[in-house]
This record gives sequence, C-alpha cells and structure tokens, in this order.
Amino acid sequence: MRPIRKTTLALATLTLLLAGCGTEARNGKGGGGDSVSPSSPTSTPTATGCTTRSELGATDSGDTVCLAVGDTIRINLDGTRNRPWKPVTVDGSGLEATNSGIVLLPGDASSAYKAVSAGQVRLSSQRPLCATEAGQVSCKGIQEWRVTVLVT
Repeated sequence: MRPIRKTTLALATLTLLLAGCGTEARNGKGGGGDSVSPSSPTSTPTATGCTTRSELGATDSGDTVCLAVGDTIRINLDGTRNRPWKPVTVDGSGLEATNSGIVLLPGDASSAYKAVSAGQVRLSSQRPLCATEAGQVSCKGIQEWRVTVLVT
C-alpha cells in the first residue's frame, strides 16, 4: 500500500505546482512582481468588430484593433527578469516603427508604431510561462501575445 500513497502524494504535489505555474496577478500585487498590463480604458468597439485604442498591454492578446492612417499605437508588456517578454515582432504591412520611449525595467517589452498605409499587421511577443530560476521547479510553457491591427 505504501507505493500507492507515495505515488498519489507525488501526483498531488506535481498538480499543485503546475497549477500555480500559469497564474498571473491581475491587480499588480502578487505573483513575484508579475503584473498584467491593464487594457486601455479608451477601447471602443466598431462596426467591423475591432476596437480603436492607442495603447495595448498583455490583457489585449487576441484582440483586433483598427487604426486610421496617421494614428499611433503603443505596446507595453510588463515582464520580470525571470519571465521577460521578447521584443514585439511585426508581420504584415501598414505600420512603421516609431519611438516608444525608454524601457526601464528588465523583462518589459515596449514598442510603438505609426499607421502609414492601409493594411493588416499581426503584432506578437512571447515569454516563459514559469520563472526559470536555478534549483527551482520550472516548466517549458510559453505565454504568447498576439494582436491583429487593421489600418484603414
């Protein structure tokens, strides 16, 4: 009977460790300093099903944003030293990189783009799902961030 109890205990412990690995603090007060960027309060749905806003954060992943030529969009992904965001990548046409300011905190990804012509662009980034500290439990999961931008 002992091997069954040890196996059950090991599985329960592993389940609890993995369940806590992917949680994120939405209020900026937990998770070892991790916080998720809040959505811009200026988000407005349009007839095409996309929103118009000038700032994006981690909680905007999966959204579609509409911009008019001449508009600027800023991306601020709050990360940590142990869970850093990779630089935002651009796939498509219609946006041109512009000055996003200075990134002061290790692990953050910050970028800005100006809408220069009609088109569709996919912005994306990723970071480790769990912190990767030597001698600590970790996982190989990846948190992905993607936003589609429609420029008209």
